[in-house]
Amino acid sequence: MNSVVGQIGDLAQAGERMIERLRRKAFLPESRKGLSVRFGIAEAAQLLRCSTNRIRMAEEDGRLPPPPASENGRRVGYTVDELLTMRRVLSASPERAPLDVPAVIAVQNFKGGVGKSTVTTHLAHYFGVQGYRVLVVDCDSQATTTTLFGFNPHFNITREETLYPYLSIDPTQADLLYAVKRTPWPNVDLIPSNLELFDVEYELAASGSDGTSVLAARFRKLKQGLADMARSYDVVILDPPPALGTISLAVMQAANALLVPLAATTPDFCSTVQFLSMMNQVLQQLQSVGIEVDYSFVRLICSKFDSNDPSHAMVRTIMEQSFGPALLPVPILESAEISHAAMRMMTVYELERPIGTSKTHKRCRSNLDEALGQVEQLVRQAWGRVAPASEEDVLHAAA
Repeated sequence: MNSVVGQIGDLAQAGERMIERLRRKAFLPESRKGLSVRFGIAEAAQLLRCSTNRIRMAEEDGRLPPPPASENGRRVGYTVDELLTMRRVLSASPERAPLDVPAVIAVQNFKGGVGKSTVTTHLAHYFGVQGYRVLVVDCDSQATTTTLFGFNPHFNITREETLYPYLSIDPTQADLLYAVKRTPWPNVDLIPSNLELFDVEYELAASGSDGTSVLAARFRKLKQGLADMARSYDVVILDPPPALGTISLAVMQAANALLVPLAATTPDFCSTVQFLSMMNQVLQQLQSVGIEVDYSFVRLICSKFDSNDPSHAMVRTIMEQSFGPALLPVPILESAEISHAAMRMMTVYELERPIGTSKTHKRCRSNLDEALGQVEQLVRQAWGRVAPASEEDVLHAAA
């Protein structure tokens, strides 16, 4: 074997073994990640947009189970599962109406390092906390999103568990139900990925003179498969590869909304402009051959924004001047809490307690809620609704 090839193979294997060690260390004593985060009654009331008194009354009259308590009798907070039960009992579910079209959001940028997978996973967990039914589809063979959900793409996921059996030249699956995996979040599911998904790109590239028709068929097939799956969800979030390939194009055509994360640096801005220009050309070509693409919204979100860095502020001003209202007004701030959570293969929404200081955690969580809440508002607007007013808002307006 070529010595260079052997060396690269050794490095890959060593890295894969380390990822598995980190995963096991992070998720001990279980080999699979769990979800232990809890919400106090005040935060639960805020999420359900009701008063704490309404929750207590429902617990007292038996509509809700007794409040969870520790051995010393103190409330320990509600799990995500318990929050979902509370939403059903108190009619506080944000789920779409049967005739509302599920949001199928592609989180895409061809520039690496913009936090695409980080935005995808945090957005999924944000929607999960808010009570939506979410499906995440990892379409990137690098499988970062799959890893952040607690699966090791090399050890835990086979090619037959990815999109491959559905999209390959010789498919063995007629729908996508086979690939859906439960996650620690009761209302967030995942279709995982691994490196072998890239075989789809090879197969379609080698499909010969009828490659265009094969490609078009794959575009329609992914869109139909996701549309069928989306009937069971409110929001579907797609994480495509950071490159203009077959799978990326299929994802762009299957989505009905587009979210473009970009960092506040000049190279990222320039790269994103190139991405938008390329997307425009590709979409025009798709439409010319009868493949329609329509988005309920197209928005850019600034990620990894350092408010203390003058260069970030300058580039963000350039973004605002260039993109106008298409740039979401609240950026995702650079935070050590996000980095620390990622080291544990988690999002900030999964942390039981702050990793850094309590102040840093609260600031980070508040920013994520506000920044990702902008996307929720766009989804609800597409359904013809905005976020419902809370009881406090109603009482304040009536005063």
